[in-house]
Amino acid sequence: MASYLQIADDEKGHDLDLFCVPRHYENDLDKVIIPHGLIMDRTERLARDIIRDMGGHHIVALCVLKGGYKFFADLLDYIKSLNQNSDKSVPLTVDFIRVKSYCNDKSTNNVKVIGGDELSNLSGKNVLIVEDIVETGRTMETLLSLLSECNPKMVKVVSLLVKRTPRSSGYRPDYIGFEVPDAFLVGYALDYNEYFRDLSHICILNDQAKEKYKV
Repeated sequence: MASYLQIADDEKGHDLDLFCVPRHYENDLDKVIIPHGLIMDRTERLARDIIRDMGGHHIVALCVLKGGYKFFADLLDYIKSLNQNSDKSVPLTVDFIRVKSYCNDKSTNNVKVIGGDELSNLSGKNVLIVEDIVETGRTMETLLSLLSECNPKMVKVVSLLVKRTPRSSGYRPDYIGFEVPDAFLVGYALDYNEYFRDLSHICILNDQAKEKYKV
């Protein structure tokens, strides 16, 4: 079972005024729940675990856009550093796919995979899917089902966050950064209708902001 850092349901978090938060978001957030420095430290450890398990094989790192791009970039930087500074290294190439399943703060049952026609290029390869957050698990199960039809050699999934929610299908990634409460989280490229990607920390969105940025 994947190890992870658990953020408790009653986690008090941190006051916004203790951190650098963009002024235009100060009234939209309840608290900082995962500071940027902690994200980076946990991501570095995930990179080490991935190299340990998948090292020695060519890896295709598949970024799930858009929310996964920041985690993807930082994770690959750590893997690159390990490649340069240790005896064990792994050839790494990258690819991108976009998955959309949200409207405002609600997950829809309609999972759209954009770029799925290019998954056939992953046949016979070792694939590392890099995701920002797993909530119900249905999006990732859909993507994995599509990918299995292309006959990759191996598939592993790393997700920065996994949400504790009664809506979960029970799916768990191979590598997990943090297990988090069932709250709407933004920051570190996690968005609400495209806002908050430019926020370094992971924060809880308040109800006022959900209405303010609703489409």
